[in-house]
Amino acid sequence: MSDEAAKMQVLAMFREATPAAPDAPIEQWRTGFEAMALKIPLPSDLVIEPLDIDGVPCLKVTAPGALADRLVVHFHSGGYVMGSPTAYREFAGRLSAATKAPVILPDYRLAPENPYPAAAEDGLTVYQWCLASHGPDKLITSGDSAGGGLCMSTLMNARDRGLPMPAGGIGIGPLLDLAGEGGSANIDTDPLIQRELIVGMGAVYIGDIDPHEHPLASPLWGEHHGLPPILLMASSTEALRDDSVRMATSIAEAKGRVRLSLYDDQIHIFPFFPMLRAASEAMNEIADFAEACFGE
Repeated sequence: MSDEAAKMQVLAMFREATPAAPDAPIEQWRTGFEAMALKIPLPSDLVIEPLDIDGVPCLKVTAPGALADRLVVHFHSGGYVMGSPTAYREFAGRLSAATKAPVILPDYRLAPENPYPAAAEDGLTVYQWCLASHGPDKLITSGDSAGGGLCMSTLMNARDRGLPMPAGGIGIGPLLDLAGEGGSANIDTDPLIQRELIVGMGAVYIGDIDPHEHPLASPLWGEHHGLPPILLMASSTEALRDDSVRMATSIAEAKGRVRLSLYDDQIHIFPFFPMLRAASEAMNEIADFAEACFGE
């Protein structure tokens, strides 16, 4: 299959999974996303184990060759209202192979049943457990879309509580601004996400609170000093591009180490889809980043 054909396939999968009406019942959004994920074949050589991390259900996914003394925590996408570790098993397998580390997928609580700060609380709980089990130098946090926002908010939360920082943090198309104020929020090249969807899903999670005043929900509006090395990647043509651009600028201004990598002409969370050439390129970049973070 050509890369262009793969892009069309992924776009069709995404559109089929998305309810026609933005205000469709949340269960339709959830069912559609899970069905889309199940269309991606799951390798038979992955070791997948359920865990209970201090009350947060998780899956641990280990690819062949992963080293037991290191760990990656990946927070799944879904706008804080959908997505699951089950949907992310295949992706976690590729992430495990790239980082040579087992991957923990937290089943953090979702809105509207569990609004903010439930997801942030679960993120910190899992992070503290991983610190205790592996130590900061052998730990990387990661996330895509809303999970990328949760990854960054977890790092900021841990920093403010005086906890050690991990070896690195990864944000893939991270949702960092629930106010949707990025200059690319209305970019017309994104076939899937518009500002109304960003703000609308965010409102289900945070309700009436001002995202500017709650950086654990909207990490762009927090302080960005004292973070570990950060890798941010997004499509140059997606609606959330400027979340990564603005975050990278703020981290750099705070004297942090950050790499911003923009991939041309891709859809949101493109590394999730293994049939895309850019997904393989992104995993190679993640592999290099992890190698540098783990010091091996």
